[in-house]
Amino acid sequence: MRIDTRCSQAGTRRDPVTGAISLPIHHATTYAHPGLGSSTGFDYTRTSNPTRLALEETIAALHGGCRGFAFASGMAAIDAISRLFRPGDHLVLSDDLYGGTYRLFERLFRPLGLETTYVNTSDLRAVAKQIRPHTRALFVETPTNPTLKIADLRGLARLAHERGAWLIVDNTFMTPYLQRPLELGADIVVESATKYLGGHNDVLAGTIVVKSEALADSLAFIQNSIGAVLGPQDAWLLLRGIKTLHVRMDRHEGNARALAEWLKAHPRVSRVYYPGLPDHPGHAVHRAQASGWGGMIAFEVANNKWVPPILAHLRVITFAESLGGTESLITYPAVQTHADVPPDVRQRLGVTDSLLRLSVGLEHVEDLIQDLDQALALAASAQVEESARKVTC
Repeated sequence: MRIDTRCSQAGTRRDPVTGAISLPIHHATTYAHPGLGSSTGFDYTRTSNPTRLALEETIAALHGGCRGFAFASGMAAIDAISRLFRPGDHLVLSDDLYGGTYRLFERLFRPLGLETTYVNTSDLRAVAKQIRPHTRALFVETPTNPTLKIADLRGLARLAHERGAWLIVDNTFMTPYLQRPLELGADIVVESATKYLGGHNDVLAGTIVVKSEALADSLAFIQNSIGAVLGPQDAWLLLRGIKTLHVRMDRHEGNARALAEWLKAHPRVSRVYYPGLPDHPGHAVHRAQASGWGGMIAFEVANNKWVPPILAHLRVITFAESLGGTESLITYPAVQTHADVPPDVRQRLGVTDSLLRLSVGLEHVEDLIQDLDQALALAASAQVEESARKVTC
């Protein structure tokens, strides 16, 4: 069955009693036992819930994994993965990593003895040099957040498995519609389902899908023990979002490609990051492992003093954190998503004071272009006026 059909059918045929097409929301926290020593398969909703289970089975099927898990947020999902490791274990991570993930590993797990090394995971040789005898996993984003670096997942899987380590992939930007890391050799795929999977900026969630039953058993124990599970109402919202995932991702990508090409030609934009552009360093690798380019763009303006007026003058695109919704959102990573990353590290990675991240929504692309164009023009004009005032003074 093709993934478009799987998405459209998410959660259906789960209620044989009524035949309801829309999956019921099971708010029950506990379930009656048919008798001593027997169970319906549901005992306590922290362990399993019928609505959440439908979501978990759906996401596992979309990724081609053996089991899926739904958590209260993307960070809760990454926290659960982190608990697979022990003090003294070593992980190699993408250096251009979402700031919240960096914060989790550096502020919470490093003090508990988990060792981390950050490297450009687009460079297989650089990754290989950082693998140690006690390296237990490679944790990568591809494309990365926010500068959209591309990692060769097949190559990284070979590297990891040769050394007895796992490959863990944060697939948030791509979703299973465009990229399925487990099919490329990864062992675990994690996503902030708040983003494209939900797709409407109305649900906070995280998902994990694993390849092996042994990993599934370990994560099921962690999920049940910690209890940071997704509630049934949110699970239902997420299933509803997945039903249109394929349609939305095609529109996100179409708009993003047009915007990236327009930004690249704009005189007030100094650099554009988008894997769909032929001159992107990871263009060929991404094309070989994904079926599309996604809806995320990052770009640098020619003068970092233009950033505040650009954000102030946008009328269609909203200045807000997060991504992946129907509405276009623009983010200033240096002070928002990556504020916890030290300034010198941010600069080295390209998360500069002139970098903006754009989550391209489903609006008409000409409206988005016009909005950016007028904001860039007003920002430049304001800078000229300020310079003239200084000369006059």
